[in-house]
Formats: sequence, structure tokens, C-alpha cells
Amino acid sequence: MSKNRIIIVGGGLAGLTAAIHLAQKGQKITLFEKDSFPHHKVCGEYLSREVKPYLDDLGVPLNELQPKIIDKLLYSTPSGRSVNVDLPLGAFGVSRYALDNLFYETAKANGVEVIQEKVLEIKYLKDHFKVITSEEEYLAEFVLGSFGKRSLLDKNLERKFFKEPAPWMAVKSHYRLKDFPDDLVALHNFKGGYCGLSRTENGDINMCYLATYESFKQHKDPEKFNEKVLRKNKFLDNFLAEASPVFEQPLTIAQISFSKKEAVEDHVLMLGDAAGLIHPLCGNGMAIAIHSAKIASEEILGHIETANSREEMELAYRQRWEKTFSGRFSTAGWLQKILLREKLAEVSQALISGFPFLLPKIIKQTHGEPIE
Repeated sequence: MSKNRIIIVGGGLAGLTAAIHLAQKGQKITLFEKDSFPHHKVCGEYLSREVKPYLDDLGVPLNELQPKIIDKLLYSTPSGRSVNVDLPLGAFGVSRYALDNLFYETAKANGVEVIQEKVLEIKYLKDHFKVITSEEEYLAEFVLGSFGKRSLLDKNLERKFFKEPAPWMAVKSHYRLKDFPDDLVALHNFKGGYCGLSRTENGDINMCYLATYESFKQHKDPEKFNEKVLRKNKFLDNFLAEASPVFEQPLTIAQISFSKKEAVEDHVLMLGDAAGLIHPLCGNGMAIAIHSAKIASEEILGHIETANSREEMELAYRQRWEKTFSGRFSTAGWLQKILLREKLAEVSQALISGFPFLLPKIIKQTHGEPIE
């Protein structure tokens, strides 16, 4: 049985960021990821520029990917009413295929041990953890959980949200279209959901939408859903009529829940979507994942340096997580309630059209200041 000080479960942006941060501070890190790099993931592929100073500090060479610089938003309701605004902070348009691989290579360059094994169970045993994978068992002093929106590990940890309804699903595909602006993210409402469009570093346009499973199951597959539902929005109709798909088949994930999660579960510090899933319409999930990894890394390092208790360290992480992100999640929650009620969406659109300065202010509530 291998003994490790820090194990990270999951090789998404949150897990890889924590691995890089902790390794640079002299910690020996073992990270488990069940899939090989690189690979595509269902994601809006919109990275808020708030994370850039922190990534520069970590030495993650984001500029090498030449991401698109996004600073404009087009928003439309199902009826086709639309508004264009400048984004307060802006974002990078970059695929998870490229971005995760960049973080992976940076982690390896910093001495992180990445093991491609599926973690089956995490057990806390008084003052250490046993991590059981498909191949072996490992011991660790600390475990960080970065295993995404919903995992069997959540069930094994008996997390409350896992027992609650998970009525959402998401679909992602890439398209080619010359006449889509590089600097634009478009958010289009349709009955039962909303769809984001933005260009990535290689010129492809990422289309990712969230829909209720109830609305999706009536049509059974993404192609029919596109035709029967998405194309009722005139902007999505025009896009799908002109764009050419890149993927042979869209990527899909089901059983998505926005129920509240705990930032610490059975002494495991949760990161990114494992700690809380923000509504995709806010376009800030990747930045929150990266920022949560920074906070967790700093609290673990502080615990090692000061020898405060594990309970004190966990409480400090919970409090910082709540202080940093709870307001964004609250704003995202009421935004989703408005946008998914057709009449409210139209009323809010009329208000924003008359007072367009309101929309950037609302967006700012779901984003943070640049992370130093």
C-alpha cells in the first residue's frame, strides 16, 4: 500500500490547479484521473479573465494556446428579442481539450505524479485516508475531491445532494462557421433551457446547452431536439442552418443537479463542481474551479505550516468558500428562475433593453475580481 501526503481525486481544472499549486510549494502530489489526456468534456468553454493573474503566478502558459478574447455578449429570449452589451471583465474562449491538457502538462512539469486509475472509494480512518482504486490501495494524510458534477464517490460518501432530483442534462458539440465573431459569447434562451455559443482557440465554435430532461426526452436525441426546440429561437435557427458540425456525435451528460453541496465531506476538501455547481448561464464554472483550488491549497499549506487542527483547517476552507462563491451561486439561482419562465424572460428582456447598463452589473455579480 503506497503512502502519500496529498492525494487529489480527479484531473479536471480544479484538481490540476491544486496539484500545480501544492507541488510548487514543495508537496509531493499524487493525482488520479480515470481518463487519458487530452479529451473533450461537456463545458461552455468560457474562462473568465479573473483567473489570469493567478495562472501567470503558477506559470500556466495560457497564452501559448492563443485563446479567443471575448468581451461582448449577445442575449436573446425564445421570442427572438435580443440585447448586446460589453462584458465588464471578459473571458477567454478556449476548449477543455486544449486547456485541460495544458494544465496536465504543467502539473507533470512540476513533478506531480498522475495515475490513470479510477478511484472507487475514499475512506477516512481517524487521522488519514485510504483511497481505493481499480488497481491498488493508497494511504494519504489529505485528500482533495475534484471528481466533477456527480460521481459514484458522492454516493459512497453519502452526500445529501446525491439523493435529490437531478432533472437537467447538457449537450455539447463543436461547429465551424466563418461569420461568427471571435470576441462574442452568445446566450440564447429556448423553451426548457438555454444555449451558449462562443469560439475556441482553434476557430471552432462551441455550442453547449442545458435543458430539462423532461423537455429533452420527448425528442430522444440531440439532432431532433435541435430541430424541434432550439431552432424555434431565430438566432439558433440561423446558426444551425449555416454551421457545420465538427463532432460525429455530440457529447452529453445527464442527471445534473444544482442542489447545494458541502465544501468538505467526511474530511475531503471538495473542489470545483464537486463543491458546488453554478448555473452554466453565468459562464463562470471554470474560473470557480480554479479559484476553489487556490483556496484549498492555501488552507492545506497553512495547516502544514502552523500545525493547527484538521477541524480548524476544514472550517477555514468552508468559510472562505462561502464568502467567495455563495453570492455568485445565489445570483445564478434567481437568474435561472427568471430566464426559464418565458413571460418573466420577456419582461426582464424589455427592462434590460430600456436600461442596458443593468446587464453588465448583473453579470458582475456572478464573476469575481482578478485573482492575485
